[in-house]
Amino acid sequence: MNRSKLIVTPASSPNEEGSLLTVTPESAGWKYVGFEVVRLAEGQSLSRETAGLEVCLVLLTGKADVVTKQAEWKNIGQRMSVFEKIPPYSVYVPNDDRYEVIALTAVELAICSAPGAGNHKARLIAPDQVGVETRGYGNIERQIHNILPEQEPADSLLVVEVFTPNGHWSSYPPHKHDRDALPDESFLEETYYYRVDPGHGFAVQRVYTDDRSLDETLIVKNGETVLVPRGYHPVSAPPGYDVYYLNVMAGPTRTWKFHNDPEHAWIMTKPREA
Repeated sequence: MNRSKLIVTPASSPNEEGSLLTVTPESAGWKYVGFEVVRLAEGQSLSRETAGLEVCLVLLTGKADVVTKQAEWKNIGQRMSVFEKIPPYSVYVPNDDRYEVIALTAVELAICSAPGAGNHKARLIAPDQVGVETRGYGNIERQIHNILPEQEPADSLLVVEVFTPNGHWSSYPPHKHDRDALPDESFLEETYYYRVDPGHGFAVQRVYTDDRSLDETLIVKNGETVLVPRGYHPVSAPPGYDVYYLNVMAGPTRTWKFHNDPEHAWIMTKPREA
């Protein structure tokens, strides 16, 4: 059985640089979002030029030193599992810069990228700068960490992580952002990077458009990435399995204006108390 082209599966082991999974605009067939997962052993380092891209380095797990052309941050990182549910350390790096990540422990690093315009300096995004919120109610309740929201400086990137408890739904009610039709809706490409606890579990994600020219229901495993080029994209965490995902979004305008599926928008209204 062939798996969906919307699912990007990691390599069985990292390459020489530590890279496990890479999404580029060319590989995804779109224009803006790039995403990579790198796994570094203690003492290993990764050095890159940003060229025309701005980058958000998210320390998913582990501790590291991070150095750019103008700044450096020593011994950042605190969580050893994303399921500790505490905000991560991240570093924003503009285009025409460089970065080096030196692993002080085993590190899992997310490299989120999109076109940069050189308008911002490299900076640390510490856990206390990450907006934490609970979204939804009942079995659509989930925890949100706003790592790089539109209120914070960047040229293109939007980065957020979400914790969906087992038996809950998120990115719900189904919403989309595939039309450049502001102020009502913005066009944003999006990736979902998944971790599942316990790791042998799975998540379910549906990606579909109003006309059903795209309509896929995906079984997503721990460590995989889903591409959302267009359409609605709700997520379900099966009973017994907590689901984490990191979202990277970018488009022609750096704002998140979404449109709920009219058939399911009523779910946003809480049922009346008896």
